[in-house]
This record gives sequence, C-alpha cells and structure tokens, in this order.
Amino acid sequence: MSVAPDVSIAIQDRFARELPELGVRWRAETPPDPRLLVFNESLATQLGLDPAWLRGPDGLRFLAGNLLPAGAAPVAQAYAGHQFGGLVPRLGDGRALLLGELVDDHGGLRDIALKGSGPTPFARGGDGLAAVGPMLREYIVSEAMHALGVPTTRSLAVVATGRPVQRETVLPGAVLVRIARSHLRVGSFQYAALTGDIDLLRRLADHAIARHHPGAARDENPYRALFEAVVGAQASLVARWMLIGFVHGVMNTDNMTISGETIDYGPCAFMEAYDPDTVFSSIDMWGRYAYGNQPAVAGWNLARFAEALLPLFSDDVDEGVALAEQSFRVFQTEYDATWSSGMRGKLGLSADVDAAEVTGLADALLRLLKESHVDYTSFFRQLARAARGDAEAVRGLFIDLAGFDDWLLRWQAVGPDADAMDRANPIYIPRNHLVEEALTAATEGDLAPVGQLLEAVTAPYDERPDLQRYAQPAPEEFGTYQTFCGT
Repeated sequence: MSVAPDVSIAIQDRFARELPELGVRWRAETPPDPRLLVFNESLATQLGLDPAWLRGPDGLRFLAGNLLPAGAAPVAQAYAGHQFGGLVPRLGDGRALLLGELVDDHGGLRDIALKGSGPTPFARGGDGLAAVGPMLREYIVSEAMHALGVPTTRSLAVVATGRPVQRETVLPGAVLVRIARSHLRVGSFQYAALTGDIDLLRRLADHAIARHHPGAARDENPYRALFEAVVGAQASLVARWMLIGFVHGVMNTDNMTISGETIDYGPCAFMEAYDPDTVFSSIDMWGRYAYGNQPAVAGWNLARFAEALLPLFSDDVDEGVALAEQSFRVFQTEYDATWSSGMRGKLGLSADVDAAEVTGLADALLRLLKESHVDYTSFFRQLARAARGDAEAVRGLFIDLAGFDDWLLRWQAVGPDADAMDRANPIYIPRNHLVEEALTAATEGDLAPVGQLLEAVTAPYDERPDLQRYAQPAPEEFGTYQTFCGT
C-alpha cells in the first residue's frame, strides 16, 4: 500500500486511534486489473473528493484501497453478533476494511470502507473476496433506498478487480466502496461487553455518543440516553422499510447500526404481492426475517443491545434492567409515529384526518391486498387515479370486490389528495427480476442494464414513459424469487 501524492484527500483515523482493541490494522489486496464499473459522482462531491481524480489511475488505486493519504490507518473491525438467534462471539470484517473517516460538505464524519478487498484475520476460512453481481446489488439497492428517503449506507463505487472469484461457478471479482455514518453495530457493543473490559465498553459508548447521538452526553444517564436514541432510530428505520415493502433478509445483530442506517444488502429484496410472510433469503428456512417479522426482530436485537450496555446503566443489575425496559417503550411510540405518518402520506390523507381513522383504513386495506395478492408498490400509484375519479383503475385487482368498494367509499369520504399520494408513493423500486437481469448482464460485461435501472430507481417518484417496464411487477415466468448472501 503506497501513500497518495499531493492530493486533497484527508482521511482521519478516529476509530482506529480511539478504539484499537476493536480492530486489526490491515491492508487491502492489490487487484491485478482494476477497472471502474460504476461511480457515484454526486456522492464524491458531497464528500469533498475530486471526481475527475477518482476516475484516473491514482483515484482508481485509492478506491481499491491501495493508495492512501499519509496518516490513514485501515482496520478490519471486530464485532460479535447473534446470527439467526445464535450468538457468535467473534465475527468481524472478514472481507471488509475501514479506510478511515472523511468530513462531508456539511461537516459530518463519514466512514469510507471497502467490501471484498481480501481476507482479514476475521475471514473464518473465507477468501475475503466478492463477485461483481453482489457488489452491484448493494450499489443499486442502497442508492435506491437513499432516493426513497430511507437512512442507509451508500455506495461510492464498484471496482472490478480482474481477479476471478470461485463460488458455485467462477465469477468476476469486485470491490465495493461503502460510505456510512459509521460502521458501529449492536454487535460492536456485544463484542466489547464479552471482553469483560468495562473501560472498553464505556469508551465505545462515548465514541458512539460523540459520533451519532451527542445529545445523550447531556443526560443524567448518558448511556441509557444512548440506548434510547438507538431504539428510536431503529424503530423509525424499520417502519420505513415496512412502508416501502423492503425485506432486509439478514437482520442479525451485527447488521444493526448504532446510527440507524440500513447496512448489508446481501439477501435483500422488495416484496411484490403484499404478504407479511414474504421471505426471500435462501438460508432463512423458518422465516425468522420475513417481512412481517421485521419490527419484532428489531426489538429482539435491541434487547441484546441493552444487555451489552447494562453495566453502564447502573451498578445494580435489577435497576439497569428496569431502566432498559423503560427506555425500550420508545420503540413502539417511534415505530407507530413513523408508520402512521408514512401511511397517511401513502393514502393521501391530510393532518386533519384522525390517527385512528388512518390506522383503521390502512389495516383494512392491507387485509384486502393480502387476500388478493395485489402488488404493493404499484397499487398505491394506481390508487391515486381513484382519488382523481378513476376507481376502475384499482377495482379489478380485488377478489372481494364488495369489500374493496366499501373500503373505497370510506377512504374517498375523508378527501384523499392524489398529488400528495404521487409524492409519497414510488413508481420505481429495484424490482427483483430487473435487478437479476441487470446483474446477469453486468457479470457478462454489459453494464447498460445497470445504468438504466439506476436511472429509474434513483428518481423513484418521477414517472417517465420510456421507463414503463421498470414500474411493472415480475412476469409469471420469473417464478418464486430467492436471494443468496453473496459471500
């Protein structure tokens, strides 16, 4: 790894310096033939990076982790995690590397990290590499989530390595450059707690407070305030997932951030026909992480976070548990507030409509959508046409026509605003068949479908006639969709 020449890049080493016990100094492998596949120019500008330089040979080496400014201290982070309910005390970045922190155009810190940059001491026998398809999936879906207003890690670039990766077949390799408010996870706190080093746990909590929830520092019990802030952030995040039909697929505690950002787009997908039991991940055989289970799983994960923080809440265990239970009440309050506000927008209802009426309308509608296997995303755009007087646009979708007509009359009686609905309901999401189509083409060297899909999903509310196929559900011949972790 070489040091960058005189380039205006300033990377900090705050995590590596403040929490050396939670990382291993490491270096990225040098790819034999790096090539830029996709590049997020607007994000680069927000990070104070020069897009023209990044597109050049030195910039490409920087994006691959092989050319760094003086003072940078890349580390593979250590963390634990409950995976499908079972605790693994030592996970860590098996194929990822935190290069350091950048200051964005608003003065905020942002991690810059690599995924697929080679094995680390946490690789657990893996090769530490990544294939083009899964890395482009993360780029596409994370940028779509950002455009949908969902807190998320983002993707700066995907760099082809020129190195083949052996999976079920031989695939072209790639590295993703990920940007995040940080990579601190519930699993980071579990790892620190499992060491038994209370000073380390406290320093990690202080680091998280300073980085993400500075208001907690002014509280009488800052660590309880930290917990409460994370609970609220995660409750709001998962409610936003539910509003857009997003299924994360692998909600392990090492994939729950302290910042409240969505992280890890492995077996994720978007639900099409509305069904709370929707599962896509090939390894989720019991439906633990099904669409409808996501709020409960988030609560379970946050209980594990509370367990890790207990020594900081109080010297008395019973008192600490009581404090955690009190603070956890924030979850339902925040979840309900985000869900209700979001569903109010999706149904085009003004603030004058009673909250109980919004909930009643939403619950009744979701039962009808499930019964008739109606496509979740496109339905709300079609419903806006009913608000404009074209009820036939949606009536034919339902088996229980009388039941839907009753619902429709009740909804129309409270004066829905069609224009507000179009602003709240996306027409384009990363449809699963289109994602697979784009990734298959990219693996074979054709990036045009990736570009076309990104054009649609990064402006998800703006209908464009030439993008009609990006608004349609998968054809029947696409069959049952299954996703894989991509490792």
